[in-house]
Amino acid sequence: MKLLFVIDMQNDFIDGVLGSPEAQAIVPKVIEKIKQQKDVIVYTQDSHKKSNYLQTEEGKHLPIPHCLFGEDGWNIKPEIYNANKDPNVDEFVFRKTTFGYPWNPEEDFYTEDEFLLRLEQVDEIEIIGLDTDFCVLANAMTLKAAFPNVPITIDAACCAGSTPEWHEKALDILEHCHFNVINRKKE
Repeated sequence: MKLLFVIDMQNDFIDGVLGSPEAQAIVPKVIEKIKQQKDVIVYTQDSHKKSNYLQTEEGKHLPIPHCLFGEDGWNIKPEIYNANKDPNVDEFVFRKTTFGYPWNPEEDFYTEDEFLLRLEQVDEIEIIGLDTDFCVLANAMTLKAAFPNVPITIDAACCAGSTPEWHEKALDILEHCHFNVINRKKE
């Protein structure tokens, strides 16, 4: 079974406070990748509390409130979230308070039981989304630790970084750490 992780394709990261032309440019490719998926899609959703974001470790280093729970910037871009039309493809949303996907059991955002039952069947993982140099990288490393013998692919054409330079640096790190990086345009 293949897992497709769609990392943080949220309004704030695409055309909101942390958006970029590069993030906007990958939206059609991400939609196409979702439409091609035949097994399981996992959407991650960066989720911060307005009341304390600036006091968190992330907020101290990135003092730009973003993906505040319940606000429009927090939402997964509707055309992305609604791209899958196949009723046989299971979808899960992991709302996370940090870069990597592990859920915080203190936050009652979703039920993971059905997802956990499927983990034994995973034989391939693909990761797409935003930002290559933060959440894509963190999720890739977390998934590599959880699935050390499962091949993990990063589709560079379906990812964008906080800047083009950081995108490339993150792809270098991912390749160095034995991830299969595809569709990378090297100069």
